[in-house]
Amino acid sequence: MSVFAPIPIGQRIPDSLHAVSCSLPTLASVRGYEEKDPAITRQLTSGYPRFVVHPLLQQLAARVGEEYGLSGKTVWLTSSARIADLLARRLGPGVASVIREEEGAGLHGVVHDTTPEHDAAAKLFLQNIGGFMSSRAAEDELVRRGLLPSAAPEPSFEGNSVAEVERQLLPAFPGATPADIVFANSGMNAVYAAFRSISEIQGSRGRTVWIQLGWLYLDTIAILRRLTTSPFDYVHLRDVFDLGPLERLLEKRGSKVAGIVAEVPTNPLIQTPDIPALAALARRHGVHLVLDPSVNSPFAVNLLPYADVVVTSLTKYTASEGDVIAGAAVVNAASPDADALRKGITRWIEPVYPRDLARLAAQIGQTSEVLARIQRSVPEVVAFLSGHPAVREVLWALHPASRENYLKVARSPESVGSMISFSLKGPIDAFYDRLDLPKGPSFGMTRTLICPFLYLAHYDMVTKPEGRSELQANGIDPELLRLSVGTEPTEDIIGALRTALD
Repeated sequence: MSVFAPIPIGQRIPDSLHAVSCSLPTLASVRGYEEKDPAITRQLTSGYPRFVVHPLLQQLAARVGEEYGLSGKTVWLTSSARIADLLARRLGPGVASVIREEEGAGLHGVVHDTTPEHDAAAKLFLQNIGGFMSSRAAEDELVRRGLLPSAAPEPSFEGNSVAEVERQLLPAFPGATPADIVFANSGMNAVYAAFRSISEIQGSRGRTVWIQLGWLYLDTIAILRRLTTSPFDYVHLRDVFDLGPLERLLEKRGSKVAGIVAEVPTNPLIQTPDIPALAALARRHGVHLVLDPSVNSPFAVNLLPYADVVVTSLTKYTASEGDVIAGAAVVNAASPDADALRKGITRWIEPVYPRDLARLAAQIGQTSEVLARIQRSVPEVVAFLSGHPAVREVLWALHPASRENYLKVARSPESVGSMISFSLKGPIDAFYDRLDLPKGPSFGMTRTLICPFLYLAHYDMVTKPEGRSELQANGIDPELLRLSVGTEPTEDIIGALRTALD
């Protein structure tokens, strides 16, 4: 009997108040979620925290609105006063005002007239940079205000959480010390802080150009597109395998380039550039290299020797139970600007809320065991999918196009992470709806998860001819399915896929 039971639409994955995923069990529910169909959205109990405002934040924002008499206004609760100020400036002069409360742990936010334009702009900005208040911080504030009797019980680390997470994380970054690791409230905030720090350092040298290598996660792309000095300072090189265009660009404009950002491997194509060659190019031209190993985890790939900064999500793999959002930026002590990078990143980063860090500290010790179990299953799932006549293409860390490059940075040939992307020869609707695996965003959990990734990340592109053409020009099938293998029995994962495919 399969270990997989159907998960109703909108139910949290896992069944935890602070879960980072939720069930979207049919393609109709995915489309309804993206199109803000009330018939779908009212069934959501939660969602990925940077995309769906957590119910606890909604409850607290409503209470703040009542207390301040803010009828007809939208209230956004932010992770700090600094983020509130940044958001107010982003919305423009006279549009928003800032809320600051210093009692208790402090509450900060932004208020503006409720309009679709301002609501969308504010939410997108907070999503891109990881600026939302933590759901656990909101929970504690609701308790302090007498609106909840107590925080929901959960296993939590009782000692020094910072020291424990550092102790568990340092083996993934040989040569680093605790001073080189800066924790963030999310992986995206780590990306943002690294971007801001490098932009300051390199901007003083007249370097303002940023290069995106390959197709990156949507919010990383957004930071590079929206926060560079001008549209001419953002360059996207599509092919991660051909470094020739990059070399020519650096020969021509190298003195103007601040940084290069690459994922290793990329999301969702799971492609790996030649990292030693990329690092050599960057160093030769004085360009800072930012590498993100989130797709397979820093425990699977060793990137610090090549990067100036490694940025990573700790929501994936290290918080493998799926109920913490956190990240880290790790500075390479050998970088010429290491001291300035540490100071700059620390200044720009949004710290992890203490209870989130304590929950992470309670889980992070399982990382190696969880990864080992996942990585034993991945090659078998890949072999099954590759041999099925309904499957058109299967992408993973050791795909022939990436294998050689990936093995240059992999900790072992078995260190392949959890992610498999694949496309079918026909429509995906019937397959997706029949499939008994958990369906929702995120990856790197003990629980297997699958989603039509482009529908969730780039629905505006998937639903427009010009968007689909742009995706295809980047080698991305708009119907691509992203599978994150969990720790369930391999035969059950394959059995569920076989039943839906046959």
